[in-house]
Amino acid sequence: MPNDERAPGSVLLRGGTVYSPADPFATAMVVDGSTIAWIGSEGAADGFADGVDEVVDLHGALVTPAFTDAHVHATATGLALTGLDLAGALDLADALARITAYADAHPGHRVLLGHGWDSARWPGGRAPSRAELDTASGGRPLYLTRADMHSAVVTTALLRLVPGATRIEELPGYHPDAPLTRDAHHAARRAAHAALTPEQRREAQRATLRHAASLGIASLHECAGPDISGEEDLTGLLRLAGEEPGPRVVGYWAEAATSAADKVIERVRDLGAVGAAGDLFADGSLGSHTACLHQPYADAPHTGTSYLTEAQIAEHVAACTEAGLQAGFHAIGDAAITAVINGVRAAAERLGIDRVRAARHRAEHAEMLTPATIAALADLGIIASVQPAFDVAWGGDDGMYAQRLGVERARTLNPYAALLKAGVPLALGSDSPVTALDPWGTVRAAAFHRTPEHRISVRAAFTAHTRGGRRAERRDEAGVLVPGAPADYALFSCGDLVVQIPDERVANWSTDPRSGTPGLPDLTPGTELPRCLRTVVGGRTVYERPNE
Repeated sequence: MPNDERAPGSVLLRGGTVYSPADPFATAMVVDGSTIAWIGSEGAADGFADGVDEVVDLHGALVTPAFTDAHVHATATGLALTGLDLAGALDLADALARITAYADAHPGHRVLLGHGWDSARWPGGRAPSRAELDTASGGRPLYLTRADMHSAVVTTALLRLVPGATRIEELPGYHPDAPLTRDAHHAARRAAHAALTPEQRREAQRATLRHAASLGIASLHECAGPDISGEEDLTGLLRLAGEEPGPRVVGYWAEAATSAADKVIERVRDLGAVGAAGDLFADGSLGSHTACLHQPYADAPHTGTSYLTEAQIAEHVAACTEAGLQAGFHAIGDAAITAVINGVRAAAERLGIDRVRAARHRAEHAEMLTPATIAALADLGIIASVQPAFDVAWGGDDGMYAQRLGVERARTLNPYAALLKAGVPLALGSDSPVTALDPWGTVRAAAFHRTPEHRISVRAAFTAHTRGGRRAERRDEAGVLVPGAPADYALFSCGDLVVQIPDERVANWSTDPRSGTPGLPDLTPGTELPRCLRTVVGGRTVYERPNE
C-alpha cells in the first residue's frame, strides 16, 4: 500500500456493530480526518451519507478501538517471522535438523539467527551443545535465543565475532557448553545483531509492522536498549514507522540514569524514546533460572540473578521523574519486584509521591506478586505491563513455572484479577517474539487464565489491551471509540457478541439489549478468534484484508 501524504478524508461506517461507551447500541460511526466525529444508530447515519468522502458498508462487522501491544521487540520479531523459528521443534534432534535445513537454504547469510527453542519441553530437557550446533550449522556463526530471550546457544564461529577487546569467556553467564546468560549473552547478542545488514534489519522490522497491522494493532511499544537491540536499531525502527503506513511505534530505551543531568536522559530524548524504561533488567527470566527470587528455585539451588540495587532503582526513578520521562523495569521474580517497589518508594520519599505517581512509571512482566506488592504498585501508580500468553505457554501444574517454582508458587503467578481489584493499571502485550503478536488470543488468555481466581472479564482484558496501552504511554484520550478521540480502529469478522465474566458458575450469555452493556466476541477456548478486515491508524487505512 503506497504512503499517502494527503490528509485522511471523511468516512461513514454503517451496518455493523461499533464497540463504544458513548453508545452501547451503536451501528455506525463517522470519522473526519484523524478524529472520530460521531457514533450512533443506523437511522441517524443517513444524515451523514452525502457529506462524507466514503461510505463503508460493514456487512455486520465489529468496529473496535485498535489494539496496543505494550511490549515488543520488533527486529527480533521480524527475524522470527522470516527466519529460523524453533518454537515448534519437537525435540533436540528436530531442532538440529531444522538448523541444518535453514543453513543449507541460506548460504549467503553471514550470521544465522533463530529463536524459540525451549528445552524444558523436550524429552530429556537438554539444550543443544556447542559441538552439535557447530555440526548442524556447518561451522557457521549461529545465534539462537531461548523462548524467553534471556539465554542463547551459539556456535564457536559466533563467539569469534565478539570484539577482541571483550573476552566473553570471562564474562558472567559464560559456560563453555551450556546456554549463555547475563553479560556473556548480551555480548553474543550484540555481535550477532551487528552482523545484520541495514537492509536485513529494515526488512525484519517491516515484516513486524505489517504483521501487527494485519491483526488490528495500531500501536507497538518497542522495548529497546544497549543490551537488547542498539541505538541504530531503535532509530531505524522509529524512522521506518514514520515513513511508511502502519502501526505507530512508541520507543523505550533501557538504560539506567543517575540524575536528571545524566547523559542517559539526553540520549533517550535524542533517540526519540519516551522513557528510560522497558527491559531495564532488574532480573532475568524463570525459564533461564535468572529471575530473582526470595526463596530458591524448586529445580536449582539458588535464587537467580539481581541486576539492579534498590539504590540504583531509586536514582533512576528520581532522574526520570525530574526529567519528565517514564522509568520502567523488567521485573519477574518476587525479589526483583520488591527491589523495584522499594526503589520507587525511596524516589517518592525524595520527590513526593504525587509527582512519582503522575509520571506513570512501569513494571514489565511483574509475574511473582503478593498482596503486599500489589498494594504497593497501586499506591505508587506503577503500570503493570503484562503478557497473559505467558500463562498459556508456561502455566499449569505441569508447565515450566511449576518445574521452576513448584506447583504452589506457580499458581500465584500473573494474578490479573487481584491487580485490577487493587486499582493497578494494566497494559497488555506479547513480549514478541517471546510469545506471538496475537491480540485476541492475549485477551482470551487473560480471561481464561489457567488459575481461575486470576481471571478477569473479556471486557476488562480488552480495555487493558486497547485503552490501557495508550494510557501507559500517557495518551488518555486514545484507545476508545468516542467523538473527539483519535481515529485508531479496526474492523473484525466474528461470531455472536456476548458478555463474558471470569466466574465459572455463570455461563456466557448473549448481550441483552436492555442492559446497555456492549458485547465482544465469544473467546471461549476452542472458538475461532476474530479475523481482522481493516486496520486504521490516525484515519489512514494501513491494512485491508484481501478479498477471499
